[in-house]
Amino acid sequence: QVQLVESGGGSVQAGGSLKLSCTASEYTYNSNFIGWFRQAPGKEREGLAIIYRGSGTTYYADSVKDRFIISQDNAKYTVYLQMDNLKPEDTGVYYCAATLWLEPEPFSTAATGKGWSWGQGTQVTVFS
Repeated sequence: QVQLVESGGGSVQAGGSLKLSCTASEYTYNSNFIGWFRQAPGKEREGLAIIYRGSGTTYYADSVKDRFIISQDNAKYTVYLQMDNLKPEDTGVYYCAATLWLEPEPFSTAATGKGWSWGQGTQVTVFS
C-alpha cells in the first residue's frame, strides 16, 4: 500500500528557510522516483523537485532550482526538501509523491497527478 506522510510545513518570513520531510512506507520508498510538488492558492499544482532513488539524480523546476534542494535518507525512508530564500509566492500546500516511471518531461503530469501516488500535503506560508 502506498503511504507518504509530509511534515515540516509552517509559517516563515520571506528570506527564511524550511525543511520538509516526506516519510514513506518501505514499499512506497522503493518507488523509482519521489518528488515534491506545490499547489498555490488558485493555481494548478506544479512540480518542484524529483529524485531518482537509485542514483540520486535530481530534477528541478526553474523557479526553485537555485533555492531548493531535494535529498534522501535511505535508512529513514525519507526524502527532504530544503527550501531557502523563501518568497511569498512559495506559499501553498506542498505534496510529496512517488512513481515508478518518469515522463520525458519530468513535471508534465504534476497538474493532473497521473501516474503519481500522493501524500496528504503540508501547508507552507511565507509572509513579507
